[in-house]
Amino acid sequence: MSKVKTFQARKKETRDKIELGGLVVKAGLRSEMRSLLLGALIDLRKRLEDDDRERQRLTAIGEEAFGKDDA
Repeated sequence: MSKVKTFQARKKETRDKIELGGLVVKAGLRSEMRSLLLGALIDLRKRLEDDDRERQRLTAIGEEAFGKDDA
C-alpha cells in the first residue's frame, strides 16, 4: 500500500471515530463509563442480528434525533 493510501485510510478511520464519538455525546452518554457503553453496544449488536423490528424502531428514534438538529 502506498504512503498516500495509508495516510488516506488512517485519515478516514480517524474521521469515523470522531463521528462515532459525537453520537455518544449526542445521545447524552458522555459521562457514562466506557465499559458500560461497550457492553451496551455489544448487546445491541447481538439483538439486532435477529430482530428487524428492533432495528427499524431504533432507526426511527435516531432519525428523529437527527431531524431535531435541523430545527
